[in-house]
Amino acid sequence: MALLGICIAVAVFLEAVSASSLGVVYTEGGMVEGKNIRLGYRRHMDVFKGIPFADIPGRFEKPKRHPGWDGVLRARDYRERCLQLNLIMSDIRGSEDCLYLNIWVPHASAVSTNLPVMVWIYGGGFLVGGSMGANFLDNYLYDGQEIADRGNVIVVTLGYRVGSLGFLSTGEPDLPGNYGLWDQQAAIAWVHRNIRSFGGDPNNITLFGESAGGASVNFQILTPHNKGLIRRAISQSGVALCPWGIIQSPRRVAEEVALKVNCPTDSRMAACLKMTDPVLLTMAGTINMQVSPDNPVVNSLLLSAVVDGDFLPDHPSNLFHNAADIDYIAGVNDMDGHLFTALDIPSLNSMLVDTPIADLKALLASYTKEKGKAGMENAFSTYSSDWGTQPNRETIKKTAVAIGTDYIFLVPTQAALYLHDSNASTGRTYSYLFTEPNRMGGLVTPYPSWMGADHADDLQYVFGKPFQTLLGYWPRHRDLSGYIIAYWTNFAKTGNPNQGDSPVPATWPEFKGDGHHYLEIHHDMDQSYIRQKMRMRYVHFWSSVLPSLPEPTKSE
Repeated sequence: MALLGICIAVAVFLEAVSASSLGVVYTEGGMVEGKNIRLGYRRHMDVFKGIPFADIPGRFEKPKRHPGWDGVLRARDYRERCLQLNLIMSDIRGSEDCLYLNIWVPHASAVSTNLPVMVWIYGGGFLVGGSMGANFLDNYLYDGQEIADRGNVIVVTLGYRVGSLGFLSTGEPDLPGNYGLWDQQAAIAWVHRNIRSFGGDPNNITLFGESAGGASVNFQILTPHNKGLIRRAISQSGVALCPWGIIQSPRRVAEEVALKVNCPTDSRMAACLKMTDPVLLTMAGTINMQVSPDNPVVNSLLLSAVVDGDFLPDHPSNLFHNAADIDYIAGVNDMDGHLFTALDIPSLNSMLVDTPIADLKALLASYTKEKGKAGMENAFSTYSSDWGTQPNRETIKKTAVAIGTDYIFLVPTQAALYLHDSNASTGRTYSYLFTEPNRMGGLVTPYPSWMGADHADDLQYVFGKPFQTLLGYWPRHRDLSGYIIAYWTNFAKTGNPNQGDSPVPATWPEFKGDGHHYLEIHHDMDQSYIRQKMRMRYVHFWSSVLPSLPEPTKSE
């Protein structure tokens, strides 16, 4: 017994002596030191929080390189998120000094070298969000530890400007917009220049992001400014082609903000906005929550990317040739539209109240308004074709969610996959549908019993929360989280989600021009979860039937 105790003590001592750590790391700005944590026997991780990748940004200016620092920067704490509205849009939070990133580096018995790098871009409608994500009992949503440890990859999360300060544009050179996208690009370029010092492979960088972050990932592989910097990309519930991805009338949006902050709307507008209190500018960038089926919330998401002739030289649909050599995964959640459509049609979440068919027609009319009455009638006949003569309450409610999901997320994502595949040279294309039911479905309002996967439901599994919060999840949730991390990190290593160091439950085929295969992601998935031609009838309606309808005449 004494001998066993001595052996254990020696083993612990030897591991402590040989603990793998990068120690002080030299970067272009100066020396940084993170925190080394022990994860298990001969498994350690270096965590760096709050490394500046650019200087404090000038108002409505592209980011500039950081001037550097003296001594050793102790990178132990998250920095403030970029200035933004709070979640109920009643006040602001954050700082203009917000261009920082965080890095998780896993080590086994020796310090890691040449690891694949995964760079996360957060969502939040281009209005809110932070590199650390939401926090519950010091458990941050975008903590990269589980992905880095289980997948043996380096994880980086970054900050970027949002709201008015990140995306306000006049559509002219005096206020061109896309500042938040330039921030992301500066972080990607910083990672490419510096990640080798952290044990990463600068030639194997994978971007991944969700919602506005998923659209941002798509923008970053389409812009010519990232040529050669990005190897692979994953867009979750958001692509550049989403109806909220590009501002159609940036000047009108800028004028609305200008009026709120007492700036003129003539040639002096840009100069006045640049001198305005950033808090007032941020508050002026709120969205209209007085929504209805006639005025859906998606139409209020007005601060996003613009075709500026620089970051985006053309409409995104014409830029997919820039991603020809980039491997790409894109997908959606099966009820991604619920979060939004339930705001437009509040009766959706009531189990005891009917949702009027008139509300579905009004929602469809607002989505198809360019085609007038014919657009709405064709859309309604498409979505009600399998209702029968007496559709029940649940059928109508689920159809409303399907309409929102298709229009806001699913159809644009399918369009992006088609364009990526048709423009690809060496780049591979993969499609998925996440269908794990919402964990609140049937338990608490506002989640009905028939709920599938709502918007953002995938995030907890991507970031391994079932492993970090054991009591909050069932074993099936840990299975699901392990599957997603395996697919995502295999893809980051090889460009093929099936090949890497992690076994997967089903072989995910490429999305090709002939079969249009996709993977349904679920906790009990197996090879039978390989599907084809996702919601083809509805994709065909939005992409072919609706655009071919004649424009309405003045009298209609």
